[in-house]
Amino acid sequence: MTPATDVTARHLLVVDDDDRIRTLLKEFLARQGFRVTAVAHADAAKRMLQLLDFDLLIVDVMMPGEDGFSLSKWVRSNSNVPIMILTARGLADDRIMGLTIGADDYLSKPFEPQELLLRIEAILRRTGTKPALPKTIAMGSFSFDLERGELTKSGAPVRLTEAEAQLLKYLAERANIPVDRMDLAKDSVDTTGRAVDVQVTRLRRKIETDPKNPRYLQTVRGKGYMLAPD
Repeated sequence: MTPATDVTARHLLVVDDDDRIRTLLKEFLARQGFRVTAVAHADAAKRMLQLLDFDLLIVDVMMPGEDGFSLSKWVRSNSNVPIMILTARGLADDRIMGLTIGADDYLSKPFEPQELLLRIEAILRRTGTKPALPKTIAMGSFSFDLERGELTKSGAPVRLTEAEAQLLKYLAERANIPVDRMDLAKDSVDTTGRAVDVQVTRLRRKIETDPKNPRYLQTVRGKGYMLAPD
C-alpha cells in the first residue's frame, strides 16, 4: 500500500505486551512514514506520555498489570490524544466498554494491516491532530533551529549555504524517517540527485565527528537519507 499521506512527524505510541505484535506494528507503521514508539505495558506508556507528545495511541487490552481499558481511561482523564484499542477481545460488550471510556476506535485481532492504516488515517483526519514539530534539534554539540534555519555549535554560529540550510530543515522536519533522495532533489536545480549528495557530504563535514561514518546524517541503503538527532 502507498504510505499514508500527510503523516510527516505524526508520532504514534504502541502499547502491547506481545513482543512479536509490537515489533510488527512498529515496523509496518514506520514504513508508512510514521514515527513510532513502542512499549510493553501501561507503566511505560504513562512515562512516555509524560515525556513526549503523541498524535495517536494504539493500545492492547490484555496486558500484565494494568490493562488497556484502565490505561485508556487514565489517558482520557489527562489528555485528548486519540486512542485506538487493538485487541483480541472482540465481543460487543468489550467494544462498548472501550468506546465508552473514550477510545476513538476499536479493532479486533487478528486484523488486516491495511485496515489498521485506514482507521489510523481516519482518526487523524477526524480529530484534526497536527504534527508537533520541535523548534530545535540537537546533534551532539550542535543545535539546529528549524524556524530560523540556523546551525550552532556550543552556541557559536556555523555557516550554512541556503541549500544546506533547506536540506537540513527538510530532514529535521522528518527526523528519524528515511527520505528518498529524489524527493530531496525535486525542488533543486539538479533533479538527478547529485546536488543533494554533494550537499549531504558538505553537511556531514560540518556536523559529524567522522563524516565517513556519520552518526546523525545517515545513508539509508536503497532509499536516501535520514537525520537521526539525539
